[in-house]
Amino acid sequence: MMKKILISILIFLIGGAVYYIGQQNTPSGNNRGGPGVIQVKVAPVISDVFTDSIEALGTTKANESLNITATTTDKVSKINFTDGMSAQKGQILVELVSDEEIANLRSAKVNFEQQKRDLKRIKGLVKARTLPTARLDDQKSLFEKAKADIQVAEARIRDRQIIAPFDGQLGIRQISLGSLVTPGTVITTLDDLSTIKLDFTVPEAFLAALKNGQTINALTEAYPDRQFIGTVTNIGSRVDPVSRAVSVRAMIANDDRSLRPGMLMRVKLIKNKRQSIMIPEEALLTSAEKKYVFLIQDDNSVKQQPVIIGSRRPGSVEILDGLNIGQSVVIEGGIKLQDGSKVTIINSAISPKISRDGASQ
Repeated sequence: MMKKILISILIFLIGGAVYYIGQQNTPSGNNRGGPGVIQVKVAPVISDVFTDSIEALGTTKANESLNITATTTDKVSKINFTDGMSAQKGQILVELVSDEEIANLRSAKVNFEQQKRDLKRIKGLVKARTLPTARLDDQKSLFEKAKADIQVAEARIRDRQIIAPFDGQLGIRQISLGSLVTPGTVITTLDDLSTIKLDFTVPEAFLAALKNGQTINALTEAYPDRQFIGTVTNIGSRVDPVSRAVSVRAMIANDDRSLRPGMLMRVKLIKNKRQSIMIPEEALLTSAEKKYVFLIQDDNSVKQQPVIIGSRRPGSVEILDGLNIGQSVVIEGGIKLQDGSKVTIINSAISPKISRDGASQ
């Protein structure tokens, strides 16, 4: 009797377990399509601006740059600038002792006026035939020499004036009042920062893609959240036989003077900007050497659609053939699918945001 009771209990337990397992394998209410319907997430096929790009490292240079130096030997008598100030073309920055040169200039001017009066007087005498013509020729020579003496004296004074040759920003002052300077002594630096030159190299394989007027984007560690836009102005005439790269120069407007010479910048050279058909990278599947996606059909089934892809960027793939804008492709759950499988979509096909540079977010 006890044996029959135990057998009955065992049969009851086995039946309960089978029922529980069956309940676990039954599709829940979320699988609205019923048994055999696979839940998937989808994304739309969109049109987006796509650009190919070349990346390189470059170094910034000032539009114009030089070391301000003395051209003669003498002591500094006057300093007319402070560190970091803006200078205008023709501005006198430093004056050297020039008392002797100023005195020579005054003497030259006095002599010039005297020779000028003598020339006028002798002209009248020659015209009156009181003096020979040869005397007039001699006086003209003396007059021209007096004029030249003034120019020499003025040049010697200018040699003792250190003048800014162009508009720019001055660097740190390297001399003091009373310092003895000689030719080549660095007084300060002068940089025109209104425009920055960015020099970088590009592998020769990309030479055909380069052209003057091309747009570049540049980033620097100093301003990690800022993008600088420039234009290619020159492409080197030679390829380096060692590095197999060509030198390129771009110009970047620097109105706020945020960029300085010598900075390292990461350059992205934009080429072949175009409107393309794009899908999320996770929608693309590979079988052997073929690329395909699962395309959502009107009857909530999927079609295994072969595609031809173009370029890639993080998160997105360019589609050259096989899809049309507005269609939807599976981005999650595709591993379980076969051609013709029934699906239930558990998200909305919302178009991704487009960033300013055309990248999907």
